[in-house]
Amino acid sequence: MRIYVVDAFTDRPFTGNPAGVCLPDPEHAADAAWMQSVAAEMRHAETAFLVPSGRDEADFDLRWFTPTTEVDLCGHATLASAHVLFASEGFEGPVARFATRSGILSARRMPDGIGLDFPAIPPRQTEAPVGLPEILGAGVVTVAAAGGDLLVEAESADVVRKLAPDLDAVARLPYRCVAVTAAGDEPGIDFVSRVFGPAVGVPEDPVTGSTHCALGPYWAPRVGRTRVVGRQVSARGGTVVVELHGERVALIGQAVSVLSGELGV
Repeated sequence: MRIYVVDAFTDRPFTGNPAGVCLPDPEHAADAAWMQSVAAEMRHAETAFLVPSGRDEADFDLRWFTPTTEVDLCGHATLASAHVLFASEGFEGPVARFATRSGILSARRMPDGIGLDFPAIPPRQTEAPVGLPEILGAGVVTVAAAGGDLLVEAESADVVRKLAPDLDAVARLPYRCVAVTAAGDEPGIDFVSRVFGPAVGVPEDPVTGSTHCALGPYWAPRVGRTRVVGRQVSARGGTVVVELHGERVALIGQAVSVLSGELGV
């Protein structure tokens, strides 16, 4: 069984967000407990599992697991999966289609990377959880719900960079992740963000594609464009370009393989 480690949303090794990509044999292809064990062993934010699909509308079935649970949507591990198919597994088509818990997703070869076709997640304003500024250690401008995540706008990009939230308290909030964002302060960067998901075994995610399905619709009206550039200012860092297309978004990024091998169990 072939397995890879790919750094996603970056063009340089050891930056961006690392993901495992596993191509299991038929014996293990439907065994969720086995996939969860592999993801726990890999210890990346997500490990993706690619199995040839028997559906007309998809080339592969795709599932994503954190070290502790299966998730409904993951951008960086989808980008990593497409990179493996295009760069290492001999997939020749311009578009790879995936059947997932979030419907049919696709990845397209592009001159500046790989473009993922994902559902848009328009944020909706909501009340801040009690004690949120104290939990984050920062002032809060606005708060929005975005699918299962909480999106928080902070006062500045510098505040986002310096965040040191109480992760135990973050884990007790009724959300998959908390994404903290602010307007960008560098040329060519429209917004910055950091994403904390201790409730799903990811204290801080280096670069979170799925969250940009909400960050793009949040920031695009504020900057007056349908194409925006986000920089996730984690320790590893990474860049996601988001294009709005009605109820869908394109997440565009690069990826680089850092390890390949065989899984023997």
